[in-house]
Amino acid sequence: MAQLTATKTDQLIRLAGKGPVRARDLAAMAIPRAYLKRLCARGSLEKIGRGLYRLPEAPASELSSIAEVAKRVPHGIICLLSALQLHGLTTEAPHAVWLLIDRRARRPKFDHRALEVVRASGAARQHGIATRIVDGVRVRLTTPAKTVADCFRFRRHVGLDVALAALKHYLQRRRGIDASSKRRALTASIPSCAPISRRWRESGRRAPRCWAHGEGQPSGPHGGD
Repeated sequence: MAQLTATKTDQLIRLAGKGPVRARDLAAMAIPRAYLKRLCARGSLEKIGRGLYRLPEAPASELSSIAEVAKRVPHGIICLLSALQLHGLTTEAPHAVWLLIDRRARRPKFDHRALEVVRASGAARQHGIATRIVDGVRVRLTTPAKTVADCFRFRRHVGLDVALAALKHYLQRRRGIDASSKRRALTASIPSCAPISRRWRESGRRAPRCWAHGEGQPSGPHGGD
């Protein structure tokens, strides 16, 4: 019995070594949830949120908060300012983790984590999704093009200046790519959208040369109006 206990303890420690552990993750390994409380009492694990645990010595990176949210809310999609941070399209660190969920989904609750939630459904939520490993956690996030388009769509949440800066960084990063490819990437990011170039003109700035001909200009839904 002692050997069995040691084996399950080792299994749980190894699992936590790969990244944050949810209580529900133990079911697949046939490990009773009581082991979580027992290892926390020993100091072998620490509780970092509701139903979420990690090794005490686990290094906390700048993106640890994103990994924690992704682990707790696997159906959610990291978006807007948090996605800009992951894609390197901003130099600012968001004050909260930005999460996109379905319109009918229940808002996640976190005890010690700032969270900003936006909602969408259909193609606006399902299209333009990528995955990335952050602190050992598989994170779903919007692609760079969709992230920029969403910043315009949700500009009331993030601000027009943030959206314009994101678009500028996006276009600078894609220098050397032909203009039509840039337009297609942005236009395809969200179907049925209104011109983002109009937002750019509203700012009083000159539109990027890739929009010069006015065809297939990148766009974003009217959701932010």
